[in-house]
Amino acid sequence: MKKLAIALSTALLCAAAFAQAALPSVEGEVRKVDADAKKITLKHGDIPNLDMSGMTMVFRVKDPALLTQVKPGDKVQFTADKVDGALTVISIAPAN
Repeated sequence: MKKLAIALSTALLCAAAFAQAALPSVEGEVRKVDADAKKITLKHGDIPNLDMSGMTMVFRVKDPALLTQVKPGDKVQFTADKVDGALTVISIAPAN
């Protein structure tokens, strides 16, 4: 029984990692960072996995530490997905 539980846990972790890795990287520009609300406003291109065309909008962030990596005006690459029904930035980094 213990081996089955370990196998199931491993499978779930692998599936979660694959799902995150499969998210498309999107170009954007930071318009506003609201660390207190754990939100970021991005002007972004199309987000295919969310069937969303380019626009400017507010996202939650999965990890508030992400907000320390960027500031308004920065060009960025980010991934986003729906988490608990909310549009959420999963990863973000300054564009090269």
